[in-house]
Amino acid sequence: MDIRISGHQVAIGDALKAHVQDRLQGIADKYFARAISAEVTFGKGPHDNGFTCDIVAHVTRGLILKGSHVAHDAHLVFDGTADKIEKQLRRYVRRLKDRHAAHAATEEAQDRNGYDNAGYTLFAEQIGEDDAGDAPLVIAETRVDVPDASVSDAVMMLDLRNTQALLFKNAGTGSYNMVYRRGDGTIGWVEPQRGG
Repeated sequence: MDIRISGHQVAIGDALKAHVQDRLQGIADKYFARAISAEVTFGKGPHDNGFTCDIVAHVTRGLILKGSHVAHDAHLVFDGTADKIEKQLRRYVRRLKDRHAAHAATEEAQDRNGYDNAGYTLFAEQIGEDDAGDAPLVIAETRVDVPDASVSDAVMMLDLRNTQALLFKNAGTGSYNMVYRRGDGTIGWVEPQRGG
């Protein structure tokens, strides 16, 4: 796995670089040995007090994990961020296993009953981390790839990317859909009305 470590107004020592390399490589080997790359950025904490750490990990094409943490020690701030990335990867691997098991069970039921099932699964797992707070005043425009995915895959990507909304092209219908995190922690799904 390609790991890039940088400091924004912070000097990064060799011991910290070695710790980052070892921990991220260990996480990748444990959960997803084919991980592509990770970018680790250290910075000054709020009011120049302590440190911040941001990790953006590209696990597979289209799967990006993000995590950040603030602490008074550089090693602690990295470990806190790495714990978040590890938790996301563990959740992703568990959902893949659950989805494969559910898919096999659905196929078996279809063979027995002779009919097709919709097979949508919506995860309403609440994340007790930082609340979004007030809406920011600055709006940034970015270009992103719109993935082709099932609804359950889109919900998984929403969780793993640590975002509030995700636009995707529904693999089943070919139309553009959106999933988003509601205020109560559940997932909302927007599908355009079909003309007909």
